[in-house]
Amino acid sequence: MAINAVLFDFSGTLFRLEQDPSWLTDVRDDSGAALDLEAQTELMRRLTAPVGQVVELDEEYQYAWHNRDLDPALHRKVYLEVLRASGVHHLDQAEALYQRLITPGEWTPYPDTQDALKAAGPLVGVLSNIAFDIRPAFTQRGWDAHVAEFVLSFEVGAVKPQPEIFRTAIERLGVRAEETLMVGDSEEADGGARALGCAFALVDPLPTTERPDALLAALREHGVF
Repeated sequence: MAINAVLFDFSGTLFRLEQDPSWLTDVRDDSGAALDLEAQTELMRRLTAPVGQVVELDEEYQYAWHNRDLDPALHRKVYLEVLRASGVHHLDQAEALYQRLITPGEWTPYPDTQDALKAAGPLVGVLSNIAFDIRPAFTQRGWDAHVAEFVLSFEVGAVKPQPEIFRTAIERLGVRAEETLMVGDSEEADGGARALGCAFALVDPLPTTERPDALLAALREHGVF
C-alpha cells in the first residue's frame, strides 16, 4: 500500500542536542578535573537516550524516570538526579544544563530535516516522547508550515511504544495505519508503530555532521517520493 502520511520522531531523528563544550566548561568531575571529551559525550548521551535507564535510581526516582515524558515536573526531577549521579554535583550547574535540554532553540536540526518535512507532506506528524513543547524548534525556522500535527507524550498522556500514542497521531492525520510511515531512531520506542500496521524506518542518531541525508533516504526507500 502506498505511503500517504509520515510520522517523525524528534530527538535523534529530526533534531539532536549536540555536544557543546562551552556548556560544560565549569563542570568538574569528582576529582575536581574538567570533564574530558569522553565524559562530555557520555553526559549528553544520558540526557537524550530514548530508552533504557542511564543511571541507578532509588524507588522514588524510578517512578519519576518511568513517567518522565508524561509530566514536566517529574522530567525535571529525574534529570536533575541523572546529572547529579553523573557527577554534576552543583545544583546551579545541573539546572543550567537541564535548561539547555528543554530549550528547543538549543537543538540542532539534521541537514535534511527541512527537505524531509517538505517531501513527506502534506500529512506529516511529529510524534515524540517528551515533556516540553518542541514546536518552537519548528516555528522559529518556519518549518511548522510542513507539520500538520504535533503529538507529544506529555500532552496526550501516552508514550511510545504504547499503541495509544500512535493511534492518536494516525487519527489526527485522518489516515489508516497501513498507509503511514513512522521514522525514528529507536527500534524499541518508534518501532512500536508496527504493532498497528504502520511501516517503520530506523535512522541512526549520529551527530548531525555525520548524517546528511538519512531522512530523505528513508522516505525514498518507502516510496514517499
